[in-house]
Amino acid sequence: MSIVGTRVVRQEDRNLITAGGTYVDDLREEALSGAAHAVFVRSPVAHARIGSIDVSEAKAAPGVLGVFTAADLGLDPHAAGPVKEPWLAGEVVRYVGEPVALVLTEERYQLADAAELVDIDYDPLGAVASIDAALADETLLYPETGSNVMQVNGAQEFDDGIFADCDVVVTTTIVNQRVAPAPLEVRGASCAWGEDGRLTVWLSTQNAQIARTQLAMSLGVGEEKVRVIAPDVGGGFGAKIGADPEATVLGWAAREIGRPVRWVESRSENLTSMTHGRAQQNTVTVGGKRDGTVLAYRLDVIQDAGAYPRTLFLPTLTELMAVGVYRFPKVETRSRAVVTNTTPIAAYRGAGRPEATAALERAMDRFAGEIGVDPAEVRRVNFIRPEEFPYTTPTGASYDTGEYAAALDKALEAAGYAELRAEQKRRRDAGDPIELGLGIAAYVEITGGDSGGESGRVDVHPDGSVVAWTGSSPHGQGLGTSLAMLLSDQLGVPLDKITVRHGDTDEVPKAVGTFGSRSLQLGGSAIRQAADEVIAQARDLAADLLEASADDLELDAERGVWQVRGAPSSSVLSWAQVASAAEGKLTADVWFGGGKPTFPFGAHLAVVEVDTETGKVELRRIVAVDDAGPIVNPLTFRGQRHGGLGQGAAQALMEVVTYDEDGNPTTATLADYSFITAAELPDFELVDMATPTDRNLLGVKGIGEAATIGSTPAVHNAVVDALAGRGVKHLDMPTTPIRVWAALEAASKENAR
Repeated sequence: MSIVGTRVVRQEDRNLITAGGTYVDDLREEALSGAAHAVFVRSPVAHARIGSIDVSEAKAAPGVLGVFTAADLGLDPHAAGPVKEPWLAGEVVRYVGEPVALVLTEERYQLADAAELVDIDYDPLGAVASIDAALADETLLYPETGSNVMQVNGAQEFDDGIFADCDVVVTTTIVNQRVAPAPLEVRGASCAWGEDGRLTVWLSTQNAQIARTQLAMSLGVGEEKVRVIAPDVGGGFGAKIGADPEATVLGWAAREIGRPVRWVESRSENLTSMTHGRAQQNTVTVGGKRDGTVLAYRLDVIQDAGAYPRTLFLPTLTELMAVGVYRFPKVETRSRAVVTNTTPIAAYRGAGRPEATAALERAMDRFAGEIGVDPAEVRRVNFIRPEEFPYTTPTGASYDTGEYAAALDKALEAAGYAELRAEQKRRRDAGDPIELGLGIAAYVEITGGDSGGESGRVDVHPDGSVVAWTGSSPHGQGLGTSLAMLLSDQLGVPLDKITVRHGDTDEVPKAVGTFGSRSLQLGGSAIRQAADEVIAQARDLAADLLEASADDLELDAERGVWQVRGAPSSSVLSWAQVASAAEGKLTADVWFGGGKPTFPFGAHLAVVEVDTETGKVELRRIVAVDDAGPIVNPLTFRGQRHGGLGQGAAQALMEVVTYDEDGNPTTATLADYSFITAAELPDFELVDMATPTDRNLLGVKGIGEAATIGSTPAVHNAVVDALAGRGVKHLDMPTTPIRVWAALEAASKENAR
């Protein structure tokens, strides 16, 4: 029986819950002996000119080893879209939390006192703290550009003629609010230069190899002069792709003072200075017939890029996935990216695709409400049909496979949709103050869409053990166990004899890493390919040892032995025997570059209750169908779905990063930034469905962020649906009691007119 597809407890967890993980701040490497401790002095204002920086008192403070500013670095600023971003701000600060100086001390406890002694004179400038303020162009973050709009993509002018044949046209603006990634492990790095002039950086990152390239380029050294090691990483969610600017400054500082440097940020620093996610305003227009057929769809995206437009691809991904699971005849998209005096935006849990789905699924509900057709039926009418795959959308996405109607039907059946609608009607007819809301979302996600490959290496040792190296970088997903399961199934080697290694650029020089839900479909395919090559080598060796033709040899993966085909009672060879004969050469190092993006999909139904007398929202149920193709480890798959569903619900109900009109963050601590907990979540009802793809060796699709993409609009739609009977048609996320009350009050005034 194959181990693939069975529930296997994650091998990574035993150490994590007993001895504990080894994160950057836990490292006690000999190379870090005598390391200085670092803290960044960050701007307390959103937009200002720097008049002067006086570091004299700080330098004289106890234990201070150095205080450095932009004038000391001598490093060219790095590109952030069409502008340049300094490593340390030297002339202008553009967001609260921007690093201005670096302080190094002998002991960590000395950092705070020394940092307070750095005297910086700020000459305030007008703050641009919202998308509307950015578009007004009254204050420019970069006067040389002439505008706060950093990028325009897609249609320059919209053609209203696409809606000419529509019976009904509905337009709505949806705010997909800014959120904080807030990983369990905040950012950290440790740097040490060797006597050979080589820099080693221990970094909390999703991509050691990408980080190495960035650090080498920014420090002006060859890649062979930089080694990056990612120890245990406590969550990334896209926000730890590569190396943040702080890592470059730390590497420079370690070289400058001639000793190692250690840094770990505080939680407040993380909330204000680590890149944020989402922050889009989407205006959607949907038009169609009264039978539910959509004829035209328009999506106009405005992306708040924050102070430095580091990742302008986010709104273009929103455009790419604009039509989701639907076959719309006419489609128009446009995106604009603007800069504001806020923390920069970057990839986070789906990176542009959740925003597309949230806008689309809200628009479909608005359209269904306008024509008086059940939202489930409107979706069914417009789904891309199974026989149409592979399907190229009007925005250029090439979908592999999909059973969108089947996914929705499974979710509705599991939830008892008809009975829920009947209960909703009963409450409304009775005037029950506790409204029942049902929210539907159908989604498709692009995974592995970076067009890159991945590395994989497999070694079989003379004792029969297996060591695999992957270019993918796990940081909580259980990837190590999944890869070990694949190898156990393929080679017939027990899990306890398989070790998976990753995250060290000396051990895995060429790799891409983890983001965009690419690890299993690309990293797993690379391991599969490497194992295939090892099997081919072993077959020839076993044939020589058994004095048989290689064509007659087979691997019995059930027992993990080599034997002559059709003669199981004949002599057999173990992997240890074959590897011993290989004299240390039973190894394969491959690059899997043949994978194409895959498109996992699903359908979610959320059930909420809203107390219209208090505004309280309670999430009662989430029923989720998430199709990621064949499942390697159902236990890991279930855990990933739980995480995605929880975060999606959190964004719909609670999470939001806010700023006041002067650009001051008002959610700089966990007392202000609301996380969801088990107390606010129901038991998730997960429905299985698996549609394979032919775009990688395993037939799998990514899943990491898919559940997030479906649950966010499902929960949000459920709240709005609960309030529909009270005249509420639109409600921005997060749907908190205060926002619910405001929506009810506005609807009441409108009805009174």
